[in-house]
Amino acid sequence: MTVTDISLIKYDTIGELVLNYQETRNAITRSMWRKIPALLGDADNDPGIHVLLVHGGKTGAFSAGADINELSALADNPDEAARFLAEMSIALGALATFPKPVIARVHGPCIGAGLALALCCDIRLACTSACFGVTPAKLGLTYPLADTRRLVTLIGPARAKDLILSSRLIDAEDALRIGLVEQVIPTDDLVGFTHKYARQMSQRSPHTQAAMKNIINTLSNNDPALERQAREIFVQSFSGADFKEGFAAFTQKRKPDFS
Repeated sequence: MTVTDISLIKYDTIGELVLNYQETRNAITRSMWRKIPALLGDADNDPGIHVLLVHGGKTGAFSAGADINELSALADNPDEAARFLAEMSIALGALATFPKPVIARVHGPCIGAGLALALCCDIRLACTSACFGVTPAKLGLTYPLADTRRLVTLIGPARAKDLILSSRLIDAEDALRIGLVEQVIPTDDLVGFTHKYARQMSQRSPHTQAAMKNIINTLSNNDPALERQAREIFVQSFSGADFKEGFAAFTQKRKPDFS
């Protein structure tokens, strides 16, 4: 892994949170999750940054998901699984509550934890070659409650069940049809279109943007008891037989044989 696995750069009034873990198509590591809150703090504290873009740099992928090798280390280790969930949740929560407008620019795969990152953005702009999926059922794991809530809020419960229970991948046009993304742009035009869109947004009232983001976000009610229960389920899944079989099947490049 390079030291630039994730970074914050500035382009005029636009900040860019760039995933750049080329070896695994931007699979998000625990180190990357830990870095995100501080990078967002830098972007928030910079008065010259009016809008934040989140993208996968020049890797050709937004994010292929969580780093599978790190997930294997959580098997039968509930304490470490809980720490992993906390790191991921803190990073995603920081992005979801970031006060300035956030736009995800999606090339290539946007899957699992990568989709969770995109769901925390206010707007998702995808190119025609992008694909999306929620794939914990391939590994015998669960999708965290907050990520599931964001998905259900965006596309509805039936479509969320379709994606999660099947683990199927959908293309950009299907993602647009179900409301997972806001626009689909030809691949060669995506960077230019996104910067033009972000520059226009950067000229609007930051007071209005921050206030309305807060109002809209509070419309999704949180249930602390349900949060605790979902955390326990997530952690316990790393000690389950399905995860052991799912991970073995992934590494052996075969179909899993779940009990």
